[in-house]
Amino acid sequence: MNRRTLLLAALALSCAGPALAQTALPDLGGRAVTVVTENAYPPLQYLDPKTGDAVGWEYDAMNEIALRLNFQVTYANASWDAMIEAVAGGQYDIGMTGITIRDDRKTRVDFSDPYMRSQMVMLVRADEARFADAASFKALPDALVGAQSGTTPFYVAVNEVLDGNEQNPRIKLFETFGAQVQALRTGDVDLVLTDGTAGAGYVAASGGALKLVGQPLGTEDFGFVFARGSDLVAPVNAAITALKVDGTFEALTKKWFLDTKLGE
Repeated sequence: MNRRTLLLAALALSCAGPALAQTALPDLGGRAVTVVTENAYPPLQYLDPKTGDAVGWEYDAMNEIALRLNFQVTYANASWDAMIEAVAGGQYDIGMTGITIRDDRKTRVDFSDPYMRSQMVMLVRADEARFADAASFKALPDALVGAQSGTTPFYVAVNEVLDGNEQNPRIKLFETFGAQVQALRTGDVDLVLTDGTAGAGYVAASGGALKLVGQPLGTEDFGFVFARGSDLVAPVNAAITALKVDGTFEALTKKWFLDTKLGE
């Protein structure tokens, strides 16, 4: 599975939109909007190792949405495990960190329309030869998988890779995705599950230390999150549609997933 093929397939949703005439977008009159993210999913959002700046596909997309809707965006940083509840409680206006649109989360937050589609992939060390898919990993009783509790990769690990037991001792929990990847590199775990966007980004930045194996384990749609009933949902959805239609998302996908060389 090469990087170009994976990413073009995973991001098909971000590159396509209905062939309809673009209408005028709402004007939010310079309103202040705070967007929170984790900066842990290259190339969606991460800290540039050379400059320390927060960059990525989602930053460029959100900046363009802010421009089109005329709001003033300020960015904040929070860990994944606190982010959804913080947005739900009104601490931030929008959350963005490659968040999968799921029905259980809709009881706490509202989602935008999908802006990107990705697939779950298996991230391993480059020299891993003991397993090459979910079944062969499951057959290794001592092999460990890293995960963040409550995330889509956690539930995929539980239900599609292992035995359905959320307390399975083969699952080692971490507070951040970056900590999982570091544990993978040092041999503390043997597998990390992630969406194809983040997985390909980490492989590209690993200097040959990591690789992807097996077939995708599922498809997920990403959306921005808002407090329930937020009046920002409809304007942001209108902007998402416009950015799909006019090719902006397609251009960002090319920039961040094909042209940008992470780690260089």
